Amino acid sequence: MSHSKKLNELEASAICGNDISSSCLYVSALAIGYAGQYAWVALLMVGAVLYLFRSIYGEVVGALPLNGGAYNVLLNTTSKRNAAVAACLTILSYMATAVISASEAMHYLHTLWTGLPIMTATVLLLGFFLLLTILGISESAVVAVGIFVLHLLSLMLLVGVTGWYLATHGLATLVANWQLPLKGGSLSTALFLGFSAAMLGISGFESSANFVEEQAPGVFQKTLRNMWVVVTVFNPLLALLAVAALPLVEIGQHPETLLSHLGSSTGGPWLATLVSVDAVAVLSGAVLTSFVGVGGLMKRMALDRILPQFFLKENKRQSNYIILITFFLLCISVLLITDGQLGPLAGVYTISFLSVMAFFALGNFLLKSKRPKLPRPVYASVITVALALLGVLAALYGNIRIRPDYLVVFLQYFLPALLLVTALLNRTALLNLVLHASESLAERLPRASRLSRLTIRRLLRDLHRQEFVFFTKGDNVSNLNKVMAYVVENESTNRLKIVTLLRPGETFSRELLTDIQVLDRAYEQIVVDFVSMEGQFGPELIERLSKEWGIPKNFMFIGSPGDRFPYQISELGGVRLII
Repeated sequence: MSHSKKLNELEASAICGNDISSSCLYVSALAIGYAGQYAWVALLMVGAVLYLFRSIYGEVVGALPLNGGAYNVLLNTTSKRNAAVAACLTILSYMATAVISASEAMHYLHTLWTGLPIMTATVLLLGFFLLLTILGISESAVVAVGIFVLHLLSLMLLVGVTGWYLATHGLATLVANWQLPLKGGSLSTALFLGFSAAMLGISGFESSANFVEEQAPGVFQKTLRNMWVVVTVFNPLLALLAVAALPLVEIGQHPETLLSHLGSSTGGPWLATLVSVDAVAVLSGAVLTSFVGVGGLMKRMALDRILPQFFLKENKRQSNYIILITFFLLCISVLLITDGQLGPLAGVYTISFLSVMAFFALGNFLLKSKRPKLPRPVYASVITVALALLGVLAALYGNIRIRPDYLVVFLQYFLPALLLVTALLNRTALLNLVLHASESLAERLPRASRLSRLTIRRLLRDLHRQEFVFFTKGDNVSNLNKVMAYVVENESTNRLKIVTLLRPGETFSRELLTDIQVLDRAYEQIVVDFVSMEGQFGPELIERLSKEWGIPKNFMFIGSPGDRFPYQISELGGVRLII
């Protein structure tokens, strides 16, 4: 997507809408599996929670309109370690999105071509999108709009035909289903478990926050509203129509292809075929969203030196092929471990996705307390954020209660990812540890010890060589101390430039220089370079200094600006807020 031409409301809504609305194809069956005839109520409860998240996302992304979702929020309100945890969960969510969407697409295609080997076809579909993204063919807004419009028309046609079928055939099936005993024994248990499973229906809501910089001004809020309307109208309505038209036992026999079976039962083979074709298209669009989204996130993590630098290698088409191949291999492994079963995949997906939503709510609380002066177009009340967080945590508990073994599958991926990221964030300490170990082997293995010490020292030197910048407005010693502590805790470096900008004829205060000298002595591990220059802080200055000094913009820090700050944070090219 071009950064010069911003996406309009329809284009942006289509890109994220394909992701969230693809869940309409399987979430009704999941909700009915736990809440039975009351699944539509559980899905309405999900819509209510999502309504609360509209203002939460609106406030956070309005204040920090940068790509990256939960990772970006936590990076600018708390430590890099916390942001890395959210990033691991987001990557896991993308993995599950890609695998579920590819598997579901092939299940729907199987209804058209019964000889299709579903597992093999799922691997081939994932491989197809790997090749597309490596070749540099990312999401086309025009194609996304076409898929989205087809999907909405197909869903409306399915609703219309099923409504006509019920009007002409009566409601005997609905009455029979309504009299069946509830799963779980009580209405409250059925609704709670149905609500927990149905929260999968809002996965994809976070996708708009991952490409907010490509959207035209004012579009982001509209994408949130449009996504909310689609899932709050279609998900409960389709669940209610399915319960009215099909026996519950029959619904349970078609968990992966419920909507095409509903179309076949109410409209005939032509409607089942249309729904299946639509499903393959929109689910394939969600697979592409996953590859594009994870590519952007993991590139940002590599630029921030959370992931290894070799992930940044590009081919001639400027695709980060190592990131994409790694993601593809992870997707194949989760597909094989779960044997392509929707239940375990949905469990992994839901746990990771709900955790990301919880982090977003926590990020909103942090934004209110740590960045209160940042201008924001929307403000979510504390009660709204607390209720939304409570709803997400309840759904998280419900999913783990439904199938505790899904938690094990989730942890099989989350814990190794977390350990890897933790090791990379603490690589200075780990390299020093290996250095000490190699020194202790000097007597027994002198040549090996000497070689390993030279290698480790070179790695440490390269790691610490990267310089960072903090722009100060004449901050007091307390704020500057926070800056030094943040750099020591979060960055592998021993060099920091503290820059103050002056108007023509202005001079900096001697107290500022004294404070910096004191901190330079207090933090022996960091060499502080104080720079004063004439200039006005803004995107042009950041661009010029980044080129002159060879320091990436995401290694430049500022304090939280006030409500009179003339620029949006997104205009500064990735400059980070740290105090």
